[in-house]
Amino acid sequence: MDKTSWLNLPSLSFPVKTLFTGYLMVTGLGLLMAGAQIMLTHGMADGKFGLSVNDIVYSYYGNQTGTTLEAKLNGSMKMNAPPQERFTLIQWARDGAPKSEWEPKIKPIVDQYCAKCHGKLAGIPDLPKYDVIKLFAKVDHGATEASMVRVAHIHLFGISFIFFFVGLIFSMTVGWNRWVKGTLVFIPFAFLVVDVASWWLTKWNPEFAWFVIIGGFGYSLASTIMIFTSLYQMWIMPWRGKSSDENTWHVDAA
Repeated sequence: MDKTSWLNLPSLSFPVKTLFTGYLMVTGLGLLMAGAQIMLTHGMADGKFGLSVNDIVYSYYGNQTGTTLEAKLNGSMKMNAPPQERFTLIQWARDGAPKSEWEPKIKPIVDQYCAKCHGKLAGIPDLPKYDVIKLFAKVDHGATEASMVRVAHIHLFGISFIFFFVGLIFSMTVGWNRWVKGTLVFIPFAFLVVDVASWWLTKWNPEFAWFVIIGGFGYSLASTIMIFTSLYQMWIMPWRGKSSDENTWHVDAA
């Protein structure tokens, strides 16, 4: 048995433990909210609640049997308009989005059910304008390359910071084999790359949609293990290894 320094979770001071705990709890809540957001956006791409391979395919490769507008109205936007109005919009898009029907028939529906967000919130297409909505009345080819680049760089920069600090805190746990600990710290980064790379692969070939699900599941599971293990060792784990100076733990050398 070798004596470790103070830099391990069970021996941290109370203020540092509360700092780490607050960060881990908020991060865990953020991961739950991210999962809920995925269920309410990508998870509704096929019109059914719950994430499936079809949801991933429709989100990135597209539902190339219909228009983008139809895919949205049967998917994530399904609850925002009554069935008859949605059918009218879908049929208009299937007919080639004729401008002659825009002012008398289509624009009133869009103004009533879509304009409360579209055209008022930044980053959302201004659908009450004919020149904008006609772009969505075309065959659905999924997410555009520009939107994927924008989301990908946010994911890679932002989420990697989350994984860095979660991994840093977890690296202070005791009782782990160093190779197991190092693997757990590295897994979220590896699966994040798999997740983002598979968006592009799915855009090219829908068979790669499974890798999106595998990537998200992999980094979520590893992060959950690290968060709960860290919280356990800070607050619940018995202090049977505590030394007489009350600031040092004895653990097996890794």
